Amino acid sequence: MKDIIIKGSRDSYIIPSVNFNYRNGICELSGESFLEETAKFYSPLLEWIREYTTKVQKPIVFIFKLTYFNTSTSKCILDFLHILKKYEDNGGDVVVNWHYYEDDVDMQDDIEDYIIDTGIKINLFILD
Repeated sequence: MKDIIIKGSRDSYIIPSVNFNYRNGICELSGESFLEETAKFYSPLLEWIREYTTKVQKPIVFIFKLTYFNTSTSKCILDFLHILKKYEDNGGDVVVNWHYYEDDVDMQDDIEDYIIDTGIKINLFILD
C-alpha cells in the first residue's frame, strides 16, 4: 500500500490537499473542494480507505480541515465516514477530527448532520 499525497490546487477547479499515510494511519483532507468530476477525484481515496480498513487494519485518524466543499464532495465525505464507522463497528480503532472556523455555522450544521447520519463520533476543533 502506498501513501497518497496531493497538493491542493485552485486552477480551473478547486481541489483539496490530501495526505493519506498508511504507515502512521493519519489521513488528512484540507483546503477547499469544488470539483467538476468529484467522483473521479475521490474514488481512489475512498478505495484507499477501504483497503486500509480491510487489509492494514491498524488505527486510523482521519482529519478534516476543509473550509469549503460543494454538494458532490459532501456525498464523498459521507462515504468516508460510513467506511470508517463500519471499520469501527468491526473493532477498528478510529478517530475523526474536524477543524473548522468558529463562525462557520453552515459547516457546524454539516458536521452535525454527518454525526447523525453515520453515528460516528467527530471531535471538533476550532481553526485559528
